[in-house]
Amino acid sequence: MTYFYRTLAVFWVLIEGVLAGPWSAWMPEHISAFEGTCVVIPCRFNYPDELRPSAVHGIWYFNSPYPKNYPPVVFKSRTNIVHESYVGRSRLLGELNFRNCTLQLSRLSPELTGKYYFRGDLGGYNQYTYPEHCNLEVINKPTIVSPPEVVEGTEVELRCVVPDNCPDMKPIITWMNYETLAERSVYAQVEEEGSTWSLISLLKFMPQRENHGRELGCKVTYANTTFEFDGYTTLDVKFPPRIVQANSSMDVIHGSDVVLICSVDSSPMALITWLREDEILHEDVAGNLTLHLENVTYLQDGIYTCMAENIYGKDNHSLALAVLYAPWKPVVNTSVVAVEGDPVSILCSSQSNPEPTITIFKEKKAMAMGVYQNQVALEFESVTHEDDGEYWCTAENQFGQRSTAFNLTIEFAPIILPDSKCTAARDTVKCICAAKSNPEAVITFELPTRNVTVNETDREFVYSQKTGYVVTSILTVQREVDSQLFIVCSARNHYGTKNQQLQFHHSNSLMWAKVGPVGAVVAFAILIAVVCYVSQTRKKKNTNESSSFMQTDNPPAVFSGDYRGPGNLEKSEYGRSDKRFLAKRDDLGIDYANIDFTKLSTKDKYTLTEELAEYAEIRVKAGGRTSAAGWTGYPSFMLQEPTEKY
Repeated sequence: MTYFYRTLAVFWVLIEGVLAGPWSAWMPEHISAFEGTCVVIPCRFNYPDELRPSAVHGIWYFNSPYPKNYPPVVFKSRTNIVHESYVGRSRLLGELNFRNCTLQLSRLSPELTGKYYFRGDLGGYNQYTYPEHCNLEVINKPTIVSPPEVVEGTEVELRCVVPDNCPDMKPIITWMNYETLAERSVYAQVEEEGSTWSLISLLKFMPQRENHGRELGCKVTYANTTFEFDGYTTLDVKFPPRIVQANSSMDVIHGSDVVLICSVDSSPMALITWLREDEILHEDVAGNLTLHLENVTYLQDGIYTCMAENIYGKDNHSLALAVLYAPWKPVVNTSVVAVEGDPVSILCSSQSNPEPTITIFKEKKAMAMGVYQNQVALEFESVTHEDDGEYWCTAENQFGQRSTAFNLTIEFAPIILPDSKCTAARDTVKCICAAKSNPEAVITFELPTRNVTVNETDREFVYSQKTGYVVTSILTVQREVDSQLFIVCSARNHYGTKNQQLQFHHSNSLMWAKVGPVGAVVAFAILIAVVCYVSQTRKKKNTNESSSFMQTDNPPAVFSGDYRGPGNLEKSEYGRSDKRFLAKRDDLGIDYANIDFTKLSTKDKYTLTEELAEYAEIRVKAGGRTSAAGWTGYPSFMLQEPTEKY
């Protein structure tokens, strides 16, 4: 009794924080007790703090919380008037002023089974029936709890559960008809759930087949009373199937015959099934079952399972049947199309026994390899257009080799190839622009200084052809090149545009492109100065040698180069006239012809700078007539072939 109340006091301390709201109560939802014994219903209630009643009263109702329904009064603190069924049976153990409404019922009978409600009375209108209630069950036999299945060879625990909610009476539990059980033992324990207490006796034993159908009993008594309650249960021992004989895992060659045997001990007889993975191959209700496999192939490789099952249990045994065979044709997850710069992962897989060696090649170069693996991954952190192409995945073992080709297609922005250039002919300019891209690039030629743009749609000027990912366009211009002409090649697809000025591969064109118009003028001025210096030097030399000339009546005149009369002088391609000078030296008394070859135009009209010749002169003795037809003698002259300047 003392232990019960100490435990209850500790419980109230713990339950203080459980109550919620100003008007609330707590009590166990369900509680049970044996007929003729007693039961204590723990109860706790709360009300608003602003209410400070001088005294607190309470009422316990049976089966209804509403006073207007006139439910039976179980206990009333103001008076001793209660329902006749509870006269001398009900007693309030709790102190209402301390919000404790614990109720004890004695000499329980079946008609007292039902719901119990508490109503707080603080005076005046401050009365409240709490909706929380406790459901009391009056019983007359203990509860024996058996496991859902009693299987031979597996320890079983039976529980005899007895309510222990009466502090004045302690139950005593005894097991009956358990003496012949194997490995038996008995334990007792007390359990609490929701502030209700139970005394539990546990019987543990190892069941056998001969225990099937045995009746076991549990008896409850109370000291100093004649109360005795008992309950019984019948053992239903299950004997699950056991596989006693079966094949172990094996390796067989492709085309062999195989026999698989499975023997089962069970009661009752089990259904035996042979399965491969989840596929049922053969089944029958029997003590053993044989599976015949003829001319096995790699398709029959896998895990085989013998399963035995009856209504009480099941058993199974699995074995691996390994069929040795050559690799399957490798499977590539996909032919990949990727954008340059993207990460790419390509998976190649095959199956064989033993496992294959898988290699991924590109142009006979191994890119990835896996030894004794069913799959290999080819990884690119960032693909480039150079990764584009055909790849081969090869799987092999000692039984054979298989290969599969796949393509890795890279889409990328245009790249203008190095052989893109312009070439000047006599009266035409041909420009080649070659661009590599995927998808195919659209090539246009731009002449910024002429504000002209042409592409392959202008077939009169542009011819295009495609080879693989390379598009080549050729622009033909029927005109002469001038110093301001430059051509830009533009290649475009939806990944980007590439522009590049095309270089002229004519030598003088390259000079013009490098030095520009201003540089060309400076170079030309320096060249004139050098020629003048050479001319003056040779004049002095020829003057000294003039005494060696012999005058005749008709001295011949000899010219170096192609002479043109004054009326035949032509302008050069860039508007500069070829110049020839004829001057008479009176101070020396001689006729003097000076032919300047330095300004003769070259035959190539596309040369952007003029080719220069060395200075040449013809001197004759003074006093003669300057007539080419009547000139005799041997004039001294100097002539050098024109040399190209780059």
